[in-house]
Amino acid sequence: MKIAVLISGGVDSAVAVHRLMEQGHDLHLFYIRIGMDNGEGDCSAEEDIEMCRYIAARYHLPFEVVSLHEEYWEHVMEYALRTVRQGLTPNPDIMCNKIIKFGFFEERWGHLFDKTATGHYATTRVIDGLTYLGTAPDPVKDQTDFLARISYKQLSHLIFPIGDIPKAKVREIAIATQLPNAYRRDSQGICFLGKINYNDFIRRHLGEREGAIIEIETGRKLGTHKGFWFHTIGQRKGLGLSGGPWYVVKKCVNDNVVYVSNGYNTDKQYGRILHLDEMHWITRNPWENDCQSVEICFKNRHTPEYLHGRLSRIGESEYIIESDTDVQGIAPGQFAVIYDKDYSLCFGSGIITGRNTES
Repeated sequence: MKIAVLISGGVDSAVAVHRLMEQGHDLHLFYIRIGMDNGEGDCSAEEDIEMCRYIAARYHLPFEVVSLHEEYWEHVMEYALRTVRQGLTPNPDIMCNKIIKFGFFEERWGHLFDKTATGHYATTRVIDGLTYLGTAPDPVKDQTDFLARISYKQLSHLIFPIGDIPKAKVREIAIATQLPNAYRRDSQGICFLGKINYNDFIRRHLGEREGAIIEIETGRKLGTHKGFWFHTIGQRKGLGLSGGPWYVVKKCVNDNVVYVSNGYNTDKQYGRILHLDEMHWITRNPWENDCQSVEICFKNRHTPEYLHGRLSRIGESEYIIESDTDVQGIAPGQFAVIYDKDYSLCFGSGIITGRNTES
């Protein structure tokens, strides 16, 4: 097959290239370049590109650096800033995959190939003639939650060459084959933005505005913050308060107030009901004809653990998750990702609204 491979300079995509070469495919490597928000280049990107060139030369493969700078800032970061400004918690990585990696890239380059491959830890499974997004055997590295808004057309064109093996095995392959990035650390950051400091990024675009930090149970003012947009529901670090732990449990956008609660076991940081809107099914709704609630697993943040609960439909795109256990930090704007009860298939996701559905 002719395959477009998205590589990043990291070990995961390098091993993906190696495995595809072993299978005898015809590969063309691509690096998606995104500059900084001030239009300048990113030093870490130059290092990544140089590593990608090494990989391409090692396997005698064509390599292109393609730019989606304007599209990224117009769509992904505009969404992130708009969401933060509304007091919600965005997930730029999810939108980046949907809009940039498997959206604009596919439209301009990927569609010319039989498949597009990435180093994501995920799998695909064909059931009754339909392709489904499957989880990776390594729960710590599984990235299906970051793919939970892609379309069926996008999924059908994707392959994940390392999704069926654990991270430790990926490192072993890289070391055994003497790949130049075998010992390179995994990147951390917002999608393509690499080493950028999130608070610095938010400060540049939204500025600072001092507001009160208030204990929700007593109404007592504990300190000040520099803008509600720097804080998210469930946050514990970075509040600058003594006598903790303190958790952010609520934000008032109109008054620029951040409410906190004290203690590791404060019930204010937990909930069991998640109201979802804008539900998106990747392949299809597997419970389209079910009138009653169905047993599922779900995630409301990127963690190795899958939570158990029941999913009920209450409107055209509205659903409720009733969790079997307490859920920490239910943040409006986040995505709740829906899995089957055995967490082997990822069906899609909905956006947490924060609406109170309990009587």
